[in-house]
Amino acid sequence: PNSLPDAVYREFEAGFAHEETPDQQRVIEEVLADLASTRPMDRLVCGDVGYGKTEVAVRASFKVVLDGRQAAVLVPTTVLAEQHYRTFRERLAGYPVRVESLSRFQSRKEQADVVKDLVAGKVDIVIGTHRLLQKDISFRDLGLVVIDEEQRFGVSNKEKLKAMRASVDVLTLTATPIPRTLHMAMSGIRDISVIATPPEDRLSIRTFVLPFSEEVIREAVDREVRRGGQVFFVHNRVETLPATERFLREILPHVRIVAAHGQMDEEKLAIAMEDFAGRRADLLLCTAIIEAGLDIANANTILVNQSHRFGLAQLYQLRGRVGRDRHRAYAYFLLPRDVMMTKEATQRLGVIAELTELGSGFRIASHDLEIRGGGNLLGKDQSGHIHQVGYELYTQLLSEAVAEISGKESREGLEPELDLRIPAFLPDDFIPEAGTRLDFYRKLAASRSVLEADELELELLDRFGRLPAPAEALCDLTRLRANMREAGVKELKRGNGALFLALAEQSEIDRSRLVRLVTKEKGTFSFARGEMLSMRLPGDSPPEVLAAAKNLLNRVSPGGSI
Repeated sequence: PNSLPDAVYREFEAGFAHEETPDQQRVIEEVLADLASTRPMDRLVCGDVGYGKTEVAVRASFKVVLDGRQAAVLVPTTVLAEQHYRTFRERLAGYPVRVESLSRFQSRKEQADVVKDLVAGKVDIVIGTHRLLQKDISFRDLGLVVIDEEQRFGVSNKEKLKAMRASVDVLTLTATPIPRTLHMAMSGIRDISVIATPPEDRLSIRTFVLPFSEEVIREAVDREVRRGGQVFFVHNRVETLPATERFLREILPHVRIVAAHGQMDEEKLAIAMEDFAGRRADLLLCTAIIEAGLDIANANTILVNQSHRFGLAQLYQLRGRVGRDRHRAYAYFLLPRDVMMTKEATQRLGVIAELTELGSGFRIASHDLEIRGGGNLLGKDQSGHIHQVGYELYTQLLSEAVAEISGKESREGLEPELDLRIPAFLPDDFIPEAGTRLDFYRKLAASRSVLEADELELELLDRFGRLPAPAEALCDLTRLRANMREAGVKELKRGNGALFLALAEQSEIDRSRLVRLVTKEKGTFSFARGEMLSMRLPGDSPPEVLAAAKNLLNRVSPGGSI
């Protein structure tokens, strides 16, 4: 563990040029407490763009360096690596801390020198792209890994970095965590901190989803340039970027335009970015290279071409490139007029247009979690099939498992396992709005009695009309789970043409009832895998399976017929 903050750290802290927001201060204290703990830190800091996450990383890195160890900051793009390098250097000026960068902007000799000095312990903080994950990189004493904009990295890359040192502290920064990340945080596998308070005088970003048109582009760019600002125009196809540049120069002859993309020669890319940062250009035409954290305070309008091709987190990150100053910012998501969009693309653009208030990042990720699913927590898959059981039911079961493994008390008593393998969810065409669906999943998962489940079903009927079969099944399963909890049945599962039931240790059901059932109806009931009761299913349609499950529970419960 690292030591507690000392006078040098407090002096460094006082040198911050801005007033910390209450949330930012709280998160910094949480990170410092993690660093002082004997348990390796694995904390996710979710804060909207421009809310001060970088300062959290700078302070954590400085604290680790004060304790004689090294910090590595992993970023997704060369451009962001250079930006963070400048920020860290400026913030740590006046302290004996050596900060270096490792990316393709450095020559081979410069990179070799940094690699050599890392091993010797002469470099305290290194900031780099995936170059940090290559085999030739090693540290004298790595104490902290900061991962910025986690959604841009593959799981295998992050695992590689963490494997460098089993006891390494990991701090992840993101404005919109990928569903897998948010899912782990919500499930108690990693700690989460949210910075929800914006800096003073920050305005929300006006957001428009519009068909592609010369008029819209001309008006948006002209308004920004007239007020002395700059514009991002994102076109994410390198092969058609030159044609887009010609089109923009044609309709905007008075506007100074530079182009940038990740496949450019390093020197040309650096010049283009420096020209835009130095206000020698009005409009930066680029690919999604700007998505990850590029900070140009004077750029307050962004236009995203073919926006239906981007994921929700990408759209949100792109919008976050503007609005970092005190001026009103504008985001235009442009769509081709002749393209039929998928349902998911329509949902994503609907969410991004709806959630424009400050601090929407966490809610964006929650919507994304519902739209895409949580993925495989232990593997590399980044999307899943939550719709088959419902998000809240799934995460509640997962939370119970985490509590059990951690040796903690399970949430209020028995949490039965119920798996009948039938479609049970709230269809999109029944409740179109993702947030409302998520809310009902949460309510159903939280209900502890048959009466609560009945009331929720009546509310669904009242608000949305007759329930489709999967929604009815979801309500039936919620009632069945409540009955299982009350009867002390820990497991009810379907498999191989039968239902399998197991009692909890604390169940009040007399086990002799199960023996009498098996003896009396040998063709229907039997014992499987020890004390698990098996009942043959009369059919495999969802209504038949549900009816059989209710019947089985009724037969074993006190007062049921034998």
